[in-house]
Amino acid sequence: MPHRVRLLVSLLSFALPIGIWCLVSYVPFIWHPEVKISSPGSVSYFRPNMLVDKKVFQLESLKAKKAGKALPEGRPANPVYLPAPHQVARAFYTAFTTEPVRRSEKWLHESLWSSLQVIFWGFVLSSVIGIPLGILAGTYDFFSRLFEPFIEFFRYLPAPAFGALAVAILGIYQAPKIAIIFIGTFFQQVLVVANTTRKLDPALLEAGQTLGTTPRSLLFRIVIPGILPDLYRDTRILLGWAWTYLIVAELIGTSSGITWFITQQARYKNFDNVFAAIIMIGILGLTTDLILARIGRRLFPWKKVQ
Repeated sequence: MPHRVRLLVSLLSFALPIGIWCLVSYVPFIWHPEVKISSPGSVSYFRPNMLVDKKVFQLESLKAKKAGKALPEGRPANPVYLPAPHQVARAFYTAFTTEPVRRSEKWLHESLWSSLQVIFWGFVLSSVIGIPLGILAGTYDFFSRLFEPFIEFFRYLPAPAFGALAVAILGIYQAPKIAIIFIGTFFQQVLVVANTTRKLDPALLEAGQTLGTTPRSLLFRIVIPGILPDLYRDTRILLGWAWTYLIVAELIGTSSGITWFITQQARYKNFDNVFAAIIMIGILGLTTDLILARIGRRLFPWKKVQ
């Protein structure tokens, strides 16, 4: 497709779900299962701005009507857990500019910074160890037989299952969270990198062997340079996997990071802040991926990087 059409379709992929969200939030007859009380009338337990189920509101209105008492008044509304887009947009601003009400709470940017550190160190440690092992396993049958059977077994074990063990060994602060990110990405990373390495054009290896290349030179001068563009793409994809383990990782040990912020806000039913924090995770992940994609196009101009 032409560049302009591709850009338009990409924007449409965001506009469609946002449009559905707006319809559900602002059009009463689509899905507004509750009523927001504006005047309680004769119903003793109704309060202004209180949300009640639509059936309960209708039942109480019918009772008040039969008794000849003042009818309650209200307007259709969605549950508290589904804030409207403008409420979430306002929460984006206030979360960064308004000081937290409770002393135990943190600013959103403080929580994000803590989460970014966990993601960074967990993924860096995984890549530093996993990428070399994956390249060795994909290049040499010996290392493939040595590493991959156990890694194939271990990758089916859920990373959160090691939470208690990680806390016992590493303490209650950031280290066990980093360990969960590491476990969640390392074993997959080795297998993905090994598979990418095996896809290298055999003609390149045959040419190197014909020219008398040593096994060491074959690895460092043919295999690694040959797979770099695909290896870079795989790393971008695996970074997205690391983000998916973040919420689980931050539930381990002390409460911290964006997960703690979401949990705190949900506890006090500030679901606009919850949505804002969740969307912020998506924005950070997408922005990081777009930056890495742009860097990849500069690093590997001969290879089309999506």
